[in-house]
Parts: sequence; structure tokens; C-alpha cells
Amino acid sequence: MRLNAGIITSKLAETKAFNTKMLGFGVTFENEFYLLLHTPGKESEISFLLPEHPSQQPLFHKQFQGQGMYLTIEVDNVDQVYKDLKSKGADIKIALRDEPWGDRHFAIADPNGIGIDIVKYSPSQEK
Repeated sequence: MRLNAGIITSKLAETKAFNTKMLGFGVTFENEFYLLLHTPGKESEISFLLPEHPSQQPLFHKQFQGQGMYLTIEVDNVDQVYKDLKSKGADIKIALRDEPWGDRHFAIADPNGIGIDIVKYSPSQEK
């Protein structure tokens, strides 16, 4: 079983630019109403769909409202990713920090208002 989270948004171009330029995602597939992106190592994918598109059933018409969702991206070197994103001008929402349980992370937000937590899990938290 594989999971592909999808977000319904009118900001396809902005979302593509953010994810490819800031996070290094690649484009798996795109057309005029759908965008499928993959992480740099192709371990995961995420999709974006235009709202109210006539090719889609009504269940998939309403646009995401920018609240109540977050994504977590696990990385090996969170300090380097933080440095890279700052140099690219990313708007850091939560500065790089260490948590009492050992994780080290920071957060940014995508053009749709989705919080993205970028984390290096502590050894006790790793899979």
C-alpha cells in the first residue's frame, strides 16, 4: 500500500515553484489541473489539484482553506537544510530548535499555508 496526500488548490504554479526550488522536489506528472511531485529520492509523492475542475467528482472540488494540516519531512542533516532554505530566502516560521525529547527541527509554510516541519529525529525516535 502507498499513500499520496493530495491538496486541492488554485495555486498550482506557486506550489510547483516552491516545492521544486525550495525543497528540491521533482515533477512526476503535471497537466493543466493536476500536479504530482516527488521528493528528491523519489521515496514519497504529493499531489495538487485545481478546485472545481469539471473532470473531477464533487468530492474533490472544494479548495483547501489553509488551516488544519501539516507535513513532516525527515532529513539526515537538518542544520544543512535549514542553512540552505535560509539562503534561498525561505520564510522560517519556527526557527531551528532542539526538543526535550531529542528531535531537532524547524518549520516553514508552503504557498497554501500548509506548515512543513523539517526534522531530524533523535535516535530513540527513528524507525
